[in-house]
Amino acid sequence: MQDNNLKNQIIDLLQKNPDKSYSVEDISDALKYHGAAAFKLIVQEMAALERDKQSIVTDTGRFQLNPATRVLTGIFHGNDKGFGFIAYSDEEPDAYIAPDNTLSALNGDEVEMEIVRRATPGSDKGPEGKVLKITAHHYDHVVGEFQKTDDDNGYYGQIRLTDKKLKRFKFYVSDNGLKPTPGEVVTADITEYPNAQHPLAMVGIAKQVIGSVDDPGIDILQIVYAHDIPAEFPEDVLQEADAIPDHVTEEELVGREDITDQNLVTIDGESSKDLDDAVTVWKLDNGNYHLGVHIADVSHYVKEGSQLDQEAFKRGTSVYLTDRVIPMLPRRLSNGICSLNEGVLRLCMSCEMEIDPEGNVISHRIHPSVMKSKARMTYTAVNQILESHDEKTRNEYEELVPMFETMGELHKILYKHRKRRGAIDFDDHEAEIIVDENGHAIDIKLRTRGLAERMIESFMLAANETVAEHYDHAKAPFIYRVHETPDGERIKSFFEFLTAFGINVKGDPAHLSPKTMQGILKQVAGKPEEAVVSVMMLRSLKQARYADQSLGHFGLGAEFYTHFTSPIRRYPDTMVHRMIHYYEDNGVNKESKKKFAGILDEIATQTSENERRAIDAERDTDAMKKAEYMADHVGEEFEATISSVMKFGMFIELENTVEGLVHISRMQDDYYEYVEQYLALVGRNTKRTYRIGQTVKVKVINVDKEQSAVDFDIVNPEETPTSDLLPKRASRPRGLVGMVTVVHTGQINRGQMDNNVLVNAVMVVDVQIMLAAPITATIQIKAIANKPVSQLITR
Repeated sequence: MQDNNLKNQIIDLLQKNPDKSYSVEDISDALKYHGAAAFKLIVQEMAALERDKQSIVTDTGRFQLNPATRVLTGIFHGNDKGFGFIAYSDEEPDAYIAPDNTLSALNGDEVEMEIVRRATPGSDKGPEGKVLKITAHHYDHVVGEFQKTDDDNGYYGQIRLTDKKLKRFKFYVSDNGLKPTPGEVVTADITEYPNAQHPLAMVGIAKQVIGSVDDPGIDILQIVYAHDIPAEFPEDVLQEADAIPDHVTEEELVGREDITDQNLVTIDGESSKDLDDAVTVWKLDNGNYHLGVHIADVSHYVKEGSQLDQEAFKRGTSVYLTDRVIPMLPRRLSNGICSLNEGVLRLCMSCEMEIDPEGNVISHRIHPSVMKSKARMTYTAVNQILESHDEKTRNEYEELVPMFETMGELHKILYKHRKRRGAIDFDDHEAEIIVDENGHAIDIKLRTRGLAERMIESFMLAANETVAEHYDHAKAPFIYRVHETPDGERIKSFFEFLTAFGINVKGDPAHLSPKTMQGILKQVAGKPEEAVVSVMMLRSLKQARYADQSLGHFGLGAEFYTHFTSPIRRYPDTMVHRMIHYYEDNGVNKESKKKFAGILDEIATQTSENERRAIDAERDTDAMKKAEYMADHVGEEFEATISSVMKFGMFIELENTVEGLVHISRMQDDYYEYVEQYLALVGRNTKRTYRIGQTVKVKVINVDKEQSAVDFDIVNPEETPTSDLLPKRASRPRGLVGMVTVVHTGQINRGQMDNNVLVNAVMVVDVQIMLAAPITATIQIKAIANKPVSQLITR
């Protein structure tokens, strides 16, 4: 028995169970070391570990890992100034990482760290940590314009990085790979990451030229490659798609229910080409409604394990980027045989429901079928029929108008049913960015969700819930779309925030119901604080994801939920269809459970990650194109709303959804303090107050398209409302004098006080005088130049 070996085993035991305490006997049993000699050695090693501060002794005399030496894992979030934060726990605040303690980690890296300073009790100051090891790099490649400069350090050239989190780094291209020419946009694999020797440099090998810096659309293509989204289909995948017939064959009709006699219609946007859902509604003799939701049977064509299936899983979802779609499936399928185009036979998976006048699904059938769409309807046309009662449109679709009116009735019933159980309805604005033939943004239009859009949403939600409940009750392995109940601590903080607006919420934050959140939104509807309350509520909720367990959907107030209705553009829906087929053919039994149970967790995790990747790319593209549009409007003034308030300034949202920043350094009409309790910036002297949801007039002063940044100035700050939100200050002692050398808040030591020094100031400032005694006095120096300090001191 070697002491070092024993010591390492003890440390390993404590680190694997950091919250558990042990007696010597417990350690002896856990390590299976018994006998007097072993007991003595364990005592010696524990004493040494305590001396080395690797362990502590609890009040009850038991041993535990020293919290200060815990190795924690998390994700590093870097700041372009060199420091960062590590998110390592759902319950604990992120740990601050000083520039010298980052180990040159890049944004998004998985790291191991230790806490070097615990959070200060009773303070908003979180813990401070130190990166010990980078366990997985977030970036494995970069995208950018290739350049040759005088500063290439002997390398073939450089790639100019535009990613916000990488912009401060130089990226050198070695001569081992491609030899691009200046102006070409390339991808490059990273071979050397920043380290102690070159903390602000990386090295890599050029792998692919994706275009020229002047090519139309290259800006979006860079985002696609930066997020590692597959932009082209491999040849073998395209060949497999081409081998699929472009029409339904006689053999494929066997075992399917023929529903071609039903009034089935698709309702989508004008530009949609991948039509994966058709609907029909009619009133039953008993007063109930029949709702049929019929979804393209993608899984019939995308066979398990095929090249198409593997590529679809790799992509996870279609990605929609301003002027283009990167589809999950080749267009021969997504726009062809899988799309429920008007007037042609198509294979589908049907969910037919009987719904009572209260919105309850009292019976249902899920089965494969064959259909033929009666009409390719648009949201615009259906809204003209139901909302505008446009005579021309109603005459054009005269045969279908009664069904659309019945659909409108059923939607209202389903909507009320969801609201009764507490579904949360956030009214967000969507924008459509219009580009010219060169891909340049020329306009931004708001999308309005009319009755047709909300109606289809109601029908898809009903089908998704029905399918999820059916297979949960069948105890079949399945994939669910889950939105878990929010964390109790976050909700507690949200409730405390609400008290600032006089909203007192009854209920236990740890056992929250969606109806409670819905009630909060009702209380603030139409009030000035509606925007800030909605934002803070969203921040308190968890992120929806896919899972192999039915955990409910908090936002919808639904006990069961899945994604069944969009298999052309989402892999989880395709997988759901595949399982429905399998269970129909083979039943839910031990063998069928064995087939799927072991793979669903991986599929859920991977598709959740791919969904987040797509959302990030879509968000980055929108932000970049919005900045491009605003670059043509520098100097113009706009009415806007404050969307967020931070210590460093305010984010402003225009009516067209463009968001930008008013940095606090540009708010020069006063010295503004951040009042966290109210998420407000308040002028110290004027008491001018800026809060979320407030209307302001702004001027565009600068735009950086590469960084998707828009900078604003406040127009006419003197018109800003005032408040008394600033905390009351303690009365200031009389008779203190000091020397002012800078015109901003600062600290002056007692030794610097000099009654004869003249003040040369241009504005009112507050200066903290740090006395030898343990007190801090605040004095105010008025903006009068060339007067002794003693003459300028006020109470």
